[in-house]
Amino acid sequence: MSSVPGRNLTEPEWLSARIAEMGRSWGTTEPRVSGTLWWCMVASALVEQLARAYATGTGAPEPVLDRLDCEVRPDGGIERVHILPAAEFEAEPAEPDSTDVPHGSPPAVVAGRQCAADAATLNRTCANALRETLAAVIGPVAAVSGAGVPSLWAIAADAIGNRALDAGNPDAGTQLASEVGGKLPVPRFVEIGGRSFVRRISCCLVFEVPGCEMCTSCPKRPAAERTALLTELAAES
Repeated sequence: MSSVPGRNLTEPEWLSARIAEMGRSWGTTEPRVSGTLWWCMVASALVEQLARAYATGTGAPEPVLDRLDCEVRPDGGIERVHILPAAEFEAEPAEPDSTDVPHGSPPAVVAGRQCAADAATLNRTCANALRETLAAVIGPVAAVSGAGVPSLWAIAADAIGNRALDAGNPDAGTQLASEVGGKLPVPRFVEIGGRSFVRRISCCLVFEVPGCEMCTSCPKRPAAERTALLTELAAES
């Protein structure tokens, strides 16, 4: 597995090559389908660290595009996105003067742009950075794949919801998406069989791949059918 800088996610030639690799892996020659599948993986990797930070109430590194290191799978997908520390904080930081920290504040986090006593304030800054990064990547992905821009934003919203659920705090996904704002919808959730699921607003288009079916939670399924399938899934788990 190789890694590339985040700026590659905005380069049309690189994107086209990775999306084509994804298409070959899935057995589809339709760029709109392979590009959507590719973006589902990338969006999940891009939002994972920040969604987890919101869910756990901890500070998160700022997801600035030029600080991203992306692990690329052999099929062109992005396995994981690492957010690197800002260059100005790579050196060992000096100990803060105790008079600079208000009584009762949480300890300052000192990795990258994490030097802040207030994790909530830091996370709002990171949410703004995530909005800019998503916007910088979604445009080129839409251009080379033919996928609709609103559809790609919806996929990012559902990814935030799912990563927040994974961290055990769906409300954190709502908060994060609200603070990202812009074109990003707010993820929705539904309780079925005693388990929470994302009430998806996006479709990965996997059912357009030969031999594949719709996802269990696909919003294109009839509502009653989707509920029945999710009820079965909740019972199994």
